[in-house]
Amino acid sequence: MSFDSRDFLGSVSESPGVYRMLDEQGETLYIGKARRLRARLASYFRGALNTKTQALVGRIADIQVTVTNSETEALLLEQTLIKELRPAYNILLRDDKSYPFVFVTDRHPFPALEYKRARVRRDDGRYLGPYPSSGAVRESLSLMQKIFRIRNCEDSVFAHRTRPCLQYQIHRCSAPCVGYISEADYRRDLEHAVMCLEGRSEAVTRELTEAMEAASGRLDFEEAARLRDQVQHLRQLQQRQFVDTGGGDADVFALASRPGALCISVLTVRQGRLLGARHHAPANGLDLGPEALLGDFISQFYLGQAREIPAEVITSHPVPDADLIARALGERAGKRIRLTDQVRGHRAQWRELARTNAEQQLASQLASQTQLSKRFEALRETLDLESTPQRLECFDISHSHGEATVASCVVFDEGGPRKSDYRRFNIEGVAAGDDYAAMRQALTRRFKRLAEGEGERPDILIVDGGKGQLNMAREVFAELGVSGVTLLGVAKGTTRKAGLETLFVETVDRSLDLDGASPALHLIQHIRDESHRFAIAGHRARRDKTRRTSTLQDIPGVGPRRRRELLRFFGGLHGVKQASREELARVPGISATLAETIHRALHG
Repeated sequence: MSFDSRDFLGSVSESPGVYRMLDEQGETLYIGKARRLRARLASYFRGALNTKTQALVGRIADIQVTVTNSETEALLLEQTLIKELRPAYNILLRDDKSYPFVFVTDRHPFPALEYKRARVRRDDGRYLGPYPSSGAVRESLSLMQKIFRIRNCEDSVFAHRTRPCLQYQIHRCSAPCVGYISEADYRRDLEHAVMCLEGRSEAVTRELTEAMEAASGRLDFEEAARLRDQVQHLRQLQQRQFVDTGGGDADVFALASRPGALCISVLTVRQGRLLGARHHAPANGLDLGPEALLGDFISQFYLGQAREIPAEVITSHPVPDADLIARALGERAGKRIRLTDQVRGHRAQWRELARTNAEQQLASQLASQTQLSKRFEALRETLDLESTPQRLECFDISHSHGEATVASCVVFDEGGPRKSDYRRFNIEGVAAGDDYAAMRQALTRRFKRLAEGEGERPDILIVDGGKGQLNMAREVFAELGVSGVTLLGVAKGTTRKAGLETLFVETVDRSLDLDGASPALHLIQHIRDESHRFAIAGHRARRDKTRRTSTLQDIPGVGPRRRRELLRFFGGLHGVKQASREELARVPGISATLAETIHRALHG
């Protein structure tokens, strides 16, 4: 029996709260929060919905509602229920591990720097971090042992040593276990290591430099050399850090997405020092936009798990209900939390670095051999080919109102983008904005070379543009006698939204509308988007080169000296173009006749 939404909505409260959508077996499909429950739930049963949300609504057998006193309570309850029930259509953060820390005990005269996965609430030491990954912790500990020779052995091993171990021999430990260093000197080195881990390496460097000069002054050259080595290691460490502002704790979230894949990168910054990054690939069950997706992810990241919440959370996209989420985080952390995408200075650098990390991680996901093989096989099945295609080529056209038209050709094989085979074609001699003629020229030049034995034959040729561009490719193939290549045209839908493309196979009479989740469509979108990017980059480079080249160079009688006088007199090429004949003739060295020639050349 279908769910009666009309009767249900008539009894739902307008208060804030949480709702659970259940299927016929009573399993939770989706959990959501709302400022006004009735209005939010009504949106699922009225108006246009995307395909995935329609699928969700079609499975609803019951909806359970919990009213709360405030939006903040609703957000906290939502994340608690998501963590407990893990609904199929919610964003699920699959990595439940807590962040690792470095721990320094107060109970031992010669403490070690210890790796800790969880933060235990006790007062017998200090926790440094959190760090984004175990690798980041181990790298930091290795550096501190190398620079300050802090021990890394277990307390039981330390208590039973009678002679120095190998770590002392390779200068990674000062052998406090056998009394080779005093407790005061060891504590000094340990405190310097802790200061570096807290991002205060510059202060440590200053202290060590002063100590080195003092040791040299009292002719203790061995000690001065040891301190010099520490300073040099610290300088190298500071060069490796992305930015050291001397303060500021933040987590930076950046989302990157392409058809069929998404990545959220989280950068951890403590005391102004970048500690590293973690990457997540949550399922997007309802096909949410990047803003809503990022908001849901951040809520679950902090509220669904026990994590340390820094004073600032920076995002790559504006997050809906940012004030609400910040209040909820503040209640959980017991302090004021700032959540924003509007940042400047070094914080803007952190955000851009997070975006770069997300894009690179996403590219790695898409380039994985398993993913590519799956997509190529899906394309073979979709196009009903006898064998899996080995080489795909895609052409696209880019220009600005007909200026500097460039055609791109990108190549994919089962290893992903084959950039060594990418080509660009500068289009000449066609009417401004005539994309069909531009495509004809590019395809003719490409496949004429193929007919002459240059280059490899593609299995599939993809043209971005639909029916017109496909017909143009068919004409070129007929003229050049090209055979054995499957033609595929990609037409954007009326809304030009990814996932709504129509494919034309060989002829405009055979069209395909693939599901937005189809791996074959994702492969086509990937190569189409790469072709578009490559064409735009080539067009911009060509356009900018043209605009940087002074048109005065092509005018007879205008040599370097007169060109320099013209540009100096009018303040640049734009001023020269705006000048009248009479104004041009006022420039030293420019006669009335030459002024006429210049004006005619610049204005036709």
